Amino acid sequence: MQNYLEFEKPLAEIEGKAEELRAMARANSEMDVEKEAKALDKKAQQILKDLYKDLTPWRKCQVARHPDRPHCRDYIEALFTEYTPLAGDRNFADDHAVMGGLARLNDRAVMVIGHEKGQDTQSRIERNFGMARPEGYRKAIRLMDLADRFNVPIITLIDTPGAYPGKGAEERGQSEAIARSTEKCLKVGVPLVSVVIGEGGSGGAVAFATANRVAMLEHSIYSVISPEGCASILWKDAEKMREAAEALRLTAQDLHKLGVIDRIIAEPEGGAQRDRNATIKAVGVAIDDMVSKLAGLSRADLIRERRKKFLNMGSKGLAA
Repeated sequence: MQNYLEFEKPLAEIEGKAEELRAMARANSEMDVEKEAKALDKKAQQILKDLYKDLTPWRKCQVARHPDRPHCRDYIEALFTEYTPLAGDRNFADDHAVMGGLARLNDRAVMVIGHEKGQDTQSRIERNFGMARPEGYRKAIRLMDLADRFNVPIITLIDTPGAYPGKGAEERGQSEAIARSTEKCLKVGVPLVSVVIGEGGSGGAVAFATANRVAMLEHSIYSVISPEGCASILWKDAEKMREAAEALRLTAQDLHKLGVIDRIIAEPEGGAQRDRNATIKAVGVAIDDMVSKLAGLSRADLIRERRKKFLNMGSKGLAA
């Protein structure tokens, strides 16, 4: 069953009518409705094209959060072979919002780490909706250390509203864990590439995405705060999230212009949720290309280039 966003209501109506016609034909074999159904399909395709031709930042936020978009587990299962999950931070617990382990990408040994939001109500609760606790970041640090020790490239998949802000997380040193994860990203001497596959929220995303190369899916978002949070702080009104989304410049297109990210990965028409396989394939091609181009650099060069990238961040936009 297709899940539709609020702004997709006109599309839902047309596609619903086409499906109703086909359901009637299945119930009555004498009915021939294919011509009418195809006409509705054509109309729906045009509506879809028009809706996604020039999405506002707020609509991009909605698409980035779409429940049917492929999540971290989907990418790992489709792109990587010999995936061996590694659990726990060897200190407190295993955070299910963060998954990672050793794997192979096109026969290249890699360490893959990512946020996992979950696929249904039960798994979303188990995964804490992709919001990592301190033990999640400390698990990521442990895996990055392991990758650095064995000279294995690191791939991170970003999809989180932000780090979990609960009392227990703060008591266990949430800010310190995020800072140390970010520091570890800067210090590893192996290629580190990141892809924002949905939401890239706040320090919870930066802790995984302080990388040599950062890519974003076309309709993903990456920001210091959610539009709702920003609106609540600036205007004391979460309903002003549309204005906040405009001001935050959180789209892949804005961030590429600013030099915050290095590339945009195109999504199928209608977003990643419309063709999950094509999206996953495109992300795999981009990751392989980024890792391959970094493979020839020495450890010192990788660290130097990564630090320089983040020290210079924003200068491209300021110069413009």
